[in-house]
Amino acid sequence: FSRYGVRDKLVTKLINAKKKAAPGTKPEIIKTHLRNMIIVPPMVSSLVGVYNGKGYILVEIKPDMVGHYLGEFALTYQPVKHGRPGAGTGPVSRFLPS
Repeated sequence: FSRYGVRDKLVTKLINAKKKAAPGTKPEIIKTHLRNMIIVPPMVSSLVGVYNGKGYILVEIKPDMVGHYLGEFALTYQPVKHGRPGAGTGPVSRFLPS
């Protein structure tokens, strides 16, 4: 009987990591590519490395994350930081082809 379907293996690893951790310390980080996994209550207070296409983003699972997807907490892109336009002062200098 598998409670969480195919993803039961990840939940089991997270539970075992929490059991092995000494009281007052953080559990071992478990890495995963399962960005579409919904966070369930047994995963709370675990450390998960979620793959974002380039590397693993550390996510500490908190109680208010239950019901959300792991991928929501590991962005796959760098948000754009808009600044001032290009080097010159006139309207022509705003567009800088690369």
